Amino acid sequence: MARLLDDEAIAADLPGGWSRDGDEIVRVYEFDDYLDGVGFAGDVGEVAAEEFHHPTVEIRYGEVEVRLTSHEEGGITDRDLRLARLFDDER
Repeated sequence: MARLLDDEAIAADLPGGWSRDGDEIVRVYEFDDYLDGVGFAGDVGEVAAEEFHHPTVEIRYGEVEVRLTSHEEGGITDRDLRLARLFDDER
């Protein structure tokens, strides 16, 4: 079970480029080509499946939005921050 983080821990450990939106963390990745974004979304899906922690991913022209939260724990956990870093590594 993941550890629910308090506001201070989230602010201290939130990776660059990510922001908080209520009980989620969110990042928008920008791409010059639509298919590059689609490929990145596929990479995100593979990492999420390996980690068994699944984000909300929205593909738009020129960008991919990724949102993370831990529904079972009712907010943002260390698993969300870990996955955010792994997604950044895919970029």
